[in-house]
Amino acid sequence: MPQFVTDLTNTIFALWRQFHWLPEWAVISIITVVFVFIGWAANQVVFALLKLAVRNRDEFWKGMLKRARLKVRIAVMIIALALAVTVSPLDPEPSLFIRRSLLFGFILVCGWMLAGAVDMGAIVHLKKFNMEAEDNLYARKHVTQTRILQRVAAILIGLITLGLALLTIPGVKQWGLSLLASAGVVGIVAGLALQPFLTNLIAGIQIATAQPIRLDDAVIVEGEWGRVEEITSTYVVVKLWDWRRMVLPLTYFIQKPFQNWTREDSRLIGVSFLYVDYEAPIDRLRIKLEQIAHASPHWDGDVVALQVTDVTERTAQVRCLTSARNASVAFDLRAEVREKMLAFMRDECPEALPRDRMDFDRERRRPAPRPTGYEE
Repeated sequence: MPQFVTDLTNTIFALWRQFHWLPEWAVISIITVVFVFIGWAANQVVFALLKLAVRNRDEFWKGMLKRARLKVRIAVMIIALALAVTVSPLDPEPSLFIRRSLLFGFILVCGWMLAGAVDMGAIVHLKKFNMEAEDNLYARKHVTQTRILQRVAAILIGLITLGLALLTIPGVKQWGLSLLASAGVVGIVAGLALQPFLTNLIAGIQIATAQPIRLDDAVIVEGEWGRVEEITSTYVVVKLWDWRRMVLPLTYFIQKPFQNWTREDSRLIGVSFLYVDYEAPIDRLRIKLEQIAHASPHWDGDVVALQVTDVTERTAQVRCLTSARNASVAFDLRAEVREKMLAFMRDECPEALPRDRMDFDRERRRPAPRPTGYEE
């Protein structure tokens, strides 16, 4: 026990002897009220001074002071109660029990304060990035990284805080040590139960550092196109093109292949296929595609090309390439190219439309069938 606590205890016992006519519970109550009042007053004074100190500081410290006010007040009250119980004329057994309970709560409050500091740091950091910008690749990268690491840090802080708090209880401490040291059935079951959680936790750290996906990335997963809407500590929510949500575990993006259309750049080349007749004037179609691209607000001014990529038994396959600034605009541009190229072939270039052929000359050269019942 520190010397100042010993001296304070001796002083209080000396005062109590002067008021020996008071019952023990009254003395304990008076000591508790006095210490709680002193702790409350000290908390008010300290926070008033801190408020003046951070008046001209950045947003992080102001936010920290605002978030920590209640937590620090609880911590100060716990310390005041612990001192009151220590110096009061309480029996050793209940005094020890109360002090251990207060220490348990104090450790939990400290973990709560640390988690709040991490959250405040994340909030201040994320305010530097604008997710609404058209070219938000840099913002998505940092927002994704910060949010995943924030959740991982909160989980780790919670686990460490709870573990330290449990160590203050002798019974639970012995049970925890024996559980970690043993290789029995309980340890195996606990290990199997924690395996998915730990796997996703590690996958979250990998995604935060390597970043195969980020928030608002355009991805194709399980044959569906969508955008990454949310990344938690255990799963990823992908908003599909028709507003459905696909929920996938974090390990999916570490263990399985998927397409990320905005991994390094949001710009994409959209592909539109046409099927035309063999006699289609490819040069005219190419010129028309260039006219459509130059007139479209969706085109980014980079890629425009038309190529014959395949020939089937009835038609020729023509691929139209046009680039756009992001996946959504590329989808709209592809639809516009299909519609306008189809209208052009129908109205101005009908020879490009697929049609069936029949060789009439061959039909005329074929001998006529004999009449029924004809005999030589």
